[in-house]
Amino acid sequence: MTDPSATTDRTPPSDEQLEEEGDIAADFIEGLLDIADIGGDLALDTRSGRAYVAVEEDGDGSLSVLSNPDTVQALQELTRIAVQAKTGRFSRLILDVGGSRDARHVQLEKLVDAAIARLDDGASQASLPSMSSYERKLVHDIVADRGLVSESYGEGSDRHTVVRRG
Repeated sequence: MTDPSATTDRTPPSDEQLEEEGDIAADFIEGLLDIADIGGDLALDTRSGRAYVAVEEDGDGSLSVLSNPDTVQALQELTRIAVQAKTGRFSRLILDVGGSRDARHVQLEKLVDAAIARLDDGASQASLPSMSSYERKLVHDIVADRGLVSESYGEGSDRHTVVRRG
């Protein structure tokens, strides 16, 4: 049931609210895994003001069908909607399936390195493909670690990051 006192603004959630989001998300993911007859162990955490739910392999190998980054992104959005339906609050929950977030981080590092190579070849800036706000944040961190600057441009699903020298 939706909490009538819940706000729809983007006020940072409290630790209790993040734990509630994680519990609701875990129940939702467990239900999906049961329906699909896919094994997995759940781990809940809070990181950087977000609920973080990891679905880890339980040894039967069936989780690999869900660990594709596009599939994880879709499951994350469904899970966020389920959490929002229960709490009445916007959720910035992060879902990791079978280490997919670490794998995606490596892919993002390669994208940034390719952008830097374009800069080294004389480009004044290098655009990266559109990606989620979470992935753009990771890209900004990677770019900063490499001593360059980045900014996000565009709206909605077209929002992307541009890398340039400072």
